[in-house]
Amino acid sequence: MEHPEHEDQVDHDQEQFITDEDVLAEVTDDGDQLMDEDEEDEEDDTVGELVPGSSGSVEDNSVQSFPNHQSSVFAVAVHPTQPLAVSGGEDDLGYIWDITDGEVIVKLTGHSDSVVCVGWSYDGEIVSTGGMDGKIRLWRRVGKENYRSWEFLTELQGPDEVMFLKWHPKGNVLLAGSNDTTLWLWQLPTGNTMQVFAGHTGPVQCGTFTPDGKRIVSACGDGTLILWDPRSPTPVFKLTAQDARFDLDGITSLGVNPSSTLAVVGGAAGGVRVVSLTKGEVVSALGGHTEGESVEAVEFIDLTGAGSGPGVVATGATDGKICLWDLSTMRLRSTVEHSDAVTTLLAVPPPNNHLLISGSADKTLRTWDARTGTLIKAHRGHQGPILGASLGLNGSVVVTAGDDGVSLVFTTEPEEE
Repeated sequence: MEHPEHEDQVDHDQEQFITDEDVLAEVTDDGDQLMDEDEEDEEDDTVGELVPGSSGSVEDNSVQSFPNHQSSVFAVAVHPTQPLAVSGGEDDLGYIWDITDGEVIVKLTGHSDSVVCVGWSYDGEIVSTGGMDGKIRLWRRVGKENYRSWEFLTELQGPDEVMFLKWHPKGNVLLAGSNDTTLWLWQLPTGNTMQVFAGHTGPVQCGTFTPDGKRIVSACGDGTLILWDPRSPTPVFKLTAQDARFDLDGITSLGVNPSSTLAVVGGAAGGVRVVSLTKGEVVSALGGHTEGESVEAVEFIDLTGAGSGPGVVATGATDGKICLWDLSTMRLRSTVEHSDAVTTLLAVPPPNNHLLISGSADKTLRTWDARTGTLIKAHRGHQGPILGASLGLNGSVVVTAGDDGVSLVFTTEPEEE
């Protein structure tokens, strides 16, 4: 991360650790033959072949369904390059599955409580599941031929209950927030603990690496925001609710701009604050959401594609509103709405980096043009709230986590008239 030796170490580890010598056992997979056939007919056979369970009375424009979780799906993440998703649910299970046909690749077992966070390492070689049981379990790809075989790698312990998991954007380093006020950092694939950060006073509900990979920003339910250097257990700076300008009644969401200079923090009472990461101070308060309604999602949209400057940010709250802000002027660009709470926001990568996708308790996903606030497409098919979503295949698909026990796959491309 900033330290040159450390960066070399991370790079060295990537090359050194996942090699053919590391493969312990080749797990045969009878589905290998099917993969090639499916790939040829992908466009033809995915649309409309939905598993029964989507009620005929519900309008459904998804292209694939994954109904294997028998209860709420809490988290989903699509592989960085492959048509694979990992999902976790109330059934204490994770699954790696093929988003083109819904086939299970691996059932991820070993948790004794709900799986609430899932994720892929930056290169897609390792997959992680985090549970309310405090366990973080990791699997890695076997061999180099395809992505059909995965082996259990290790289990990380430390947190009391895992609140979130985030992989480093450039190396095999994993960050986790716990409800016991601690924040954990591990090096993979060894599973060595790199750091345990103490400084929060409430559950560490959100956190992330800055996009440049050099710092960590974390926030807790008691309203404290901390910037960390990953190599030091001492905060770079800390903002607390004692600072009247920063009292948010607990922090529920945060995001960092592409140039790693600003954090936007959403609170449980509807407040939004813009924080300079270089100065360690609040630079603006953004209105727009209904007082008392929790800000559940913060997402930066790189409209220029340059990744520089303050940027444009979207905030989504339980009032159903999504506010789009221009941080160079701190002005509201536009407000768009769902009919119920907004649960997730996703910025589509280039070349469609003007698109923003929102998920809601109103059972829909929506694709918006962030430049104008125009609704491009409504994605329907769920019979309950959408609890999470993830983009895949360079932003061309979005996969959901549904409270109705189903994950659905939608295309983000506007329909041709």
